[in-house]
Amino acid sequence: MTNDDHQDIYETPGSTPDFKTELAAQLSELIPEAIADGKVDVEKIKEILGDDAGDDRERFGLFWAGKKRALRAAQEPTTATLKPDVENSKDWDTTKNVFIEGDNLEVLKILQKHYHGKIKLIYIDPPYNTGKDFVYPDNYKEGLDTYLEWTRQVNEEGKKVTTNAETEGRYHSNWLTMMYPRLKLARNLLTDDGVIFVSIDENEDANLRLLMDTVFGASNFVGEFVWQHSIQPKGYTNTVSLHHNVILCYRRSELFELHALERTAEHNVNYRNPDNDPRGPWRAGDVRNALYRPNLRYPLETPSGKTIEPPENGWRWSRETMAAKIESGEIVFDKAETKITRKIYLDTVEGRAVESIWFGKEVGVTRDAARELKALFDGVLPFDTPKPIGLIERMIQIAGVGNGDIVLDFFSGSATTGHAVMASNAKDGGTRRHIQVQLPEPTGENSAAYKAGFPTLADIARRRLELAGSQIKNEVTAQTVDTGFRAYQLADTNFSKWRLSSDVEEDALQRHLLSLRDSATDDASADELLSEILLKQGYALTEQIGNAEVDGLKLKTVGGGLVVAYLDENIKPTLQQLRAVLCSEDLARFIILEDAFKGDDELKTNLVQEAKTRGVELWTA
Repeated sequence: MTNDDHQDIYETPGSTPDFKTELAAQLSELIPEAIADGKVDVEKIKEILGDDAGDDRERFGLFWAGKKRALRAAQEPTTATLKPDVENSKDWDTTKNVFIEGDNLEVLKILQKHYHGKIKLIYIDPPYNTGKDFVYPDNYKEGLDTYLEWTRQVNEEGKKVTTNAETEGRYHSNWLTMMYPRLKLARNLLTDDGVIFVSIDENEDANLRLLMDTVFGASNFVGEFVWQHSIQPKGYTNTVSLHHNVILCYRRSELFELHALERTAEHNVNYRNPDNDPRGPWRAGDVRNALYRPNLRYPLETPSGKTIEPPENGWRWSRETMAAKIESGEIVFDKAETKITRKIYLDTVEGRAVESIWFGKEVGVTRDAARELKALFDGVLPFDTPKPIGLIERMIQIAGVGNGDIVLDFFSGSATTGHAVMASNAKDGGTRRHIQVQLPEPTGENSAAYKAGFPTLADIARRRLELAGSQIKNEVTAQTVDTGFRAYQLADTNFSKWRLSSDVEEDALQRHLLSLRDSATDDASADELLSEILLKQGYALTEQIGNAEVDGLKLKTVGGGLVVAYLDENIKPTLQQLRAVLCSEDLARFIILEDAFKGDDELKTNLVQEAKTRGVELWTA
């Protein structure tokens, strides 16, 4: 094939993008003079920034042993894929929800291609670093292989591999090293008006605040919410009886808008109508300014002509606005015309402000969460620390998650977030979607979950989504709610890849080269191959997949025929068959395995020309 021919055929990337290279490319576009010999000249950037550049010798920030390694973990590409698990799914063909079993660091990298800038809300309830629950076996040199080895250990031995006890040293550093790359990748997924909530307790709340400042920027801090997770006081133990967790909230950018909460009768109790005002109930408001405004300091004239001197900081409004409010009756005086009252009418109040303390009576406590879970699992509590549905619904509400928006939880636990999304949709007929990610952490042979048939947390989460969905379907009959989910499992790539280092022995190298003759593994199904190809080409996990046959070729279709794939490497198609495929109505992209050509360059060249003539993108894998 000629060079021109090669320009008309696209090759599916074997791994996720190399974020280091992408960043350098962006810098080269933004500051071309800072690129020298293909490398970024950091000193040049400092020179350009001038006084805006910080002093390396005196910097404010969060530093810990392992920070650079953690950053490399976020930047390291992955060849991993997500394997469809149709058997453990619900409503595979119609649902827009996703559940992924696997290490969330690898999964977050996989999600970057399609979901970059598409997630409205992220909520995570990560390990709190109590010394017993650090179970993420990161090895930044091995990546996916470490995860696969870990899951094999789980299957064979049924035990956790890693904890993070204070006695092991670098206690906080280990936790920060685990969290940093995940938050870096999570930030990329948020929409410009997106937001992230992170639950934490007193073990790491201070460090998490600094880490979030580092990743999201201190200017994007939205608030710190205190959730009352328990009510019943504890007996005296010579320690503080803790009844709360902290939830930190950061936005992606200033485009995020914090939505007001709904008002209830309880919140309207202070609105009365003692003077029978025809505009209805009202409460008294302030007419003074909170901050000193000299231009708003002017004497106020009452209806009878008396003069009232301004408060220290000045009035709340200008002279003209104040006069208009007095004339309309919004601002009234007492009989002596010495006391001023501003009326705030109930019918003008659209919602109530989001407060920093979330009481259990409003959003639920841990005991409520346990009751919710036990009700689904026939009295068995399969997960020790669930969150109440109301807590996640509060986040969905104030984040303004609307129809079609996606909510992501990559420390899914018992899948409370997915349950809350479905419950929110059931209440208002919404079409919010959720993506859950959970490590197959073993429950332990002595646990109630294991005895009930759930050997891993991922098993619990999937079952909870099934049960909660069925419950919601039974309760809501007048509307259609998406209570399904597509299940996937993190897996090694289905395509041959370079696995050996440059110093490998010659015999091993020859054996490896022979193993690369086939592009796809023999035991991979067409659905598994298609799933990986679509992910690496930037398609969603919920694309409409179908089967078709054209002139004897068995094909996979995507999006109703916009994309067609031929994924049988064992049967070489004829040019006539391929022409028939390219003539398919609405076809925009055709994908074919490289090995399907069986080394026939002439067939490949002719296919390229046919695709070019018909305006169809041609991709190989």
